Amino acid sequence: MEIDPNDGGLSGSSGLDRELLEVALSVQGAVSWTFDFVGGQVNWTAGMDVLLGMPGADEEDIQALLVELLAPWVVATRTTVAGQGLDMEQSVATAEGQTRVLHFHARPVGDRHPRSLVGLVREVTALHRDRQALTDLAGRYRLLVELSPDAICVHQDGVIRYANPAMTTVLGAESSAQLLGRPLTDFVAPDSIPQMRERIAALATSGAATPRARAELRSLDGTMVPVELVAVRITWEGHPAVQVIGRDITRDRAAEATLRYQAALVDHVNNAIIALDRKGVVTSWNPAAETVYALPADQALGRPVTELVGAPLQPEALLAAGGVTEARHRRSDGTALVIRLSVAKMDSGFVLVCADETARRRAEQDFATVVDALDEGILVVAPTGFIVSANPAAEQILGAPRSAIVGSAPETWLVFDEAGQPLRAYPTVSTQHSGVSQTARVLRLERADGSSVWLSVTTRLLGRQDRPPHAVVTSFTDITEKRATRERLEYEATHDPLTGLDNRSLVLRHLSHPQRTHPMAALFVDLDNFKLINDSLGHGVGDEVLRIVGQQLVSTSPTEAVVGRLGGDEFVVLTPDASDRTKLEQLSSRLLRALAEPIHLQGRQLHVTGSIGVLRFQPDDPRSGQDLLRDADVAMYQAKTQGGRRYAFFDIELRERMQRHLVLEQDLHHAAPQDQLWVAYQPIIDLRTDRTVAVEGLLRWRHPVHGTVSPGEFIPLAEESDLINSIGAHMLRMATHELAAQRQRHRVELRLNANLSPRQLEDPGLVSTVQQVLADSGLAARALCFEVTENAIMHDPSTAARVLHELRELGVSLAIDDFGTGHSSLAQLQRLPFDSLKIDRSFITNLDDSDDLRVLVTSIITMAHSLGLEVVTEGIETARQLELLRDLGSDQAQGYYLGKPTPIEELLPAHPLSCFPPRGPRLADSGPE
Repeated sequence: MEIDPNDGGLSGSSGLDRELLEVALSVQGAVSWTFDFVGGQVNWTAGMDVLLGMPGADEEDIQALLVELLAPWVVATRTTVAGQGLDMEQSVATAEGQTRVLHFHARPVGDRHPRSLVGLVREVTALHRDRQALTDLAGRYRLLVELSPDAICVHQDGVIRYANPAMTTVLGAESSAQLLGRPLTDFVAPDSIPQMRERIAALATSGAATPRARAELRSLDGTMVPVELVAVRITWEGHPAVQVIGRDITRDRAAEATLRYQAALVDHVNNAIIALDRKGVVTSWNPAAETVYALPADQALGRPVTELVGAPLQPEALLAAGGVTEARHRRSDGTALVIRLSVAKMDSGFVLVCADETARRRAEQDFATVVDALDEGILVVAPTGFIVSANPAAEQILGAPRSAIVGSAPETWLVFDEAGQPLRAYPTVSTQHSGVSQTARVLRLERADGSSVWLSVTTRLLGRQDRPPHAVVTSFTDITEKRATRERLEYEATHDPLTGLDNRSLVLRHLSHPQRTHPMAALFVDLDNFKLINDSLGHGVGDEVLRIVGQQLVSTSPTEAVVGRLGGDEFVVLTPDASDRTKLEQLSSRLLRALAEPIHLQGRQLHVTGSIGVLRFQPDDPRSGQDLLRDADVAMYQAKTQGGRRYAFFDIELRERMQRHLVLEQDLHHAAPQDQLWVAYQPIIDLRTDRTVAVEGLLRWRHPVHGTVSPGEFIPLAEESDLINSIGAHMLRMATHELAAQRQRHRVELRLNANLSPRQLEDPGLVSTVQQVLADSGLAARALCFEVTENAIMHDPSTAARVLHELRELGVSLAIDDFGTGHSSLAQLQRLPFDSLKIDRSFITNLDDSDDLRVLVTSIITMAHSLGLEVVTEGIETARQLELLRDLGSDQAQGYYLGKPTPIEELLPAHPLSCFPPRGPRLADSGPE
């Protein structure tokens, strides 16, 4: 309660003293308090409600929070000398949801056995923020230095005291430990040491810095490293020191060398390279320009380029047109030049590259000779429609002499299109009359000797006339070999390269609607545990196994069947004989027997088995090929779930189950954000007091379409789809907040039990998530217990042990769940930090009628007690089971007889109690958990 300044709550003080005390405390922002160990009574002065972040709260609520905050002193006072002060900082959440840090100072009152505590409390939130800001600033500076690309070191009296990773790298050290404590001169080239000492001697005051200078450092292997350095006078651990910041300029020197090399290239290339400023004035004229234009550089520099090349030149316009053109220039003696001109823009102007094409133009006069030498056939068709020219390549490709070609009309040649139909519109005739070119038209020509050749034909106008018909040049190449290659590529695109079987695309083509002319069946074949072969023997052996399996399927399937490989270890057999189910069963059995035959590879005998899904469909089936393969895959999956090495036929009910499985898996991603998940709580009873001491939180899903979804259905989905970590964290947040609220509302000390799956134990963020959840909810760590199954531990024992110890260090308790159904050992129980052991319900179901079970349960209880573990028995459904377990020594019990999983509001009564009695027997409600 609040201390009345007039009732002597602060004994031994006069009214004036108390007033002075309150004034002093208010100046410091502190509030005084006392705590009586005998009566458990807490008294305080005015302002405590505001300081605790609950202004205007009832005294009962303030006292409850103070008792919780002062609880550590109850223990600490027992080991504290009377009169000795105690200090502690605590965090509290205000009504606005903010966190406030409070500093408590207390002193025990009494001689040997303190009777009470007298103390002060004040807010230190701002101080914490200031400390954190200083820590953050130091951390950022450290990161800047550690991650800086510049090499940084600190030396004191010529000895290295610090070196960052960049400096370590520059000096060729594996770590800074190889540098610390060594003289700085060990790592400076002898020629650079005098200048270094002069620069350091000039640093007279703190913060003074030297100008940038270049020096040579010597790495551990003796290599000299050029650097650019700045030295700054600083203080290091309270004493003067020098911080050196350097940059490796090895690349800069290399870049300088490159520039010199490029300059040398410019001086030695054959093309004229001319640099201009933005006004077109020449600023650089290389030796090739001197040769091309017969003008030395000293006469070209500083003059407009148009004067030097004898032609107008606008670099900006040329750039806009593509940057490349052909121009007519003149030498200084007036000789005409044909120049291929390229222009590029620079910051200061432009660069021209002028290639002298004069000689090439002369060579174009020999064009006819070049055409005759081409491998491509060339025909020139006159406007009259007759061929007037043919080069030797045309003679060779067409298989006819020039005399037979020249004078003939293209339409007289026997030509076919790609579909094998005689050509109606010849490309040459079409271009003659339309003026439109045709490019790479693929045609087949029959030669006079009866052989065929595939041609790629291109037609273009040769000098457009005023009106059609026009002269046309027709070029063509022999693509017979390329055509054969394309057909081979098409085969490769539709067949599996490993087995030679039809691939997925060709299988889907067989399954397409136009191909369905009669009832068919698809047998989807998948090898069992094929991954073990690849992982243990390598992919080479795995590929050979797949080839042999493909051969086995082909040899075992009917002749008219199509055998394909869909990918990986998945195959399909399409057979038209689908009317008789018995025949399909016999075929499936033969295929399974063929797969089971031993395979001999590399001196090994390998055994491969498979699972087959069988799908029958009619020609008018509306499903696409993809849908048919999907349904056959569903049937195959059913065969695998039944143990493999068998076949299963598809039915609609099976697909609906798989579709529900898929829909639920997708909807589970949105279940938490859409508040479809909730937590039910089942009580755990202490058999020694018949009181409820804990509740187990059990996740439930209320689906908007499917209604309540069983945990036995959606929890495995969460495990398979890696959603279990996010869903588990969501469940933990809900449960801790709900239980924390009920604990505070009803003043109860209930513990929350929550399950951890194997995937959650592998989550690297689990411990931090638990810390955050406890902090957010305000639930004490001791009020949280995680239940872990034996199988979850054995999934990855080392990881599980590490995570469990980290959780135990947070203050939460741990229980081993479903004990007796896994493979954990006694040694493991001793090594792991468990607090309790839950006996699986399978031991309890027939406990009434089995002496052996009672002996076994007694042994488990005795063993657990010997290890210091509390024993909880699950699955209590009858009064007889409850009494037997009480007699056998079980500490706690849980089951439908004691209470069903239910919302927290229905579990706890409306009036506040410290604990609750179990519900009375309700045999009508009994059933499995």
